[in-house]
Amino acid sequence: MTERIIKHKILEDLELNTVPFTWNNTVLYGNEGESITAALLANDIRKLREHEKDSQPRGMYCNIGHCSECRVIVNGKKNQRACLTPLLKDMAIEQQMEVPYVVKEGSPYV
Repeated sequence: MTERIIKHKILEDLELNTVPFTWNNTVLYGNEGESITAALLANDIRKLREHEKDSQPRGMYCNIGHCSECRVIVNGKKNQRACLTPLLKDMAIEQQMEVPYVVKEGSPYV
């Protein structure tokens, strides 16, 4: 895990509570309460998923919850935005490779 900022001129000094979590069944460590994207970036994970149609890599894009590029599966629950979801101890996080919901060929869901 990369080094973290713990002293800040404006914010108070941060107390880091490092917790384990899994990313695609690999144990990693992050700071409890930070966003999943922050924890993944600190572990040098940049690719969060692949585009459903052309398999191009996707990662963090807007980081404010608007684009859905960072959607992942958290503890079995699909379509969670990694940029808005706080990391908790022992979270199981996985890449989501399917379209969350679209109208395709006349069907409301894929």
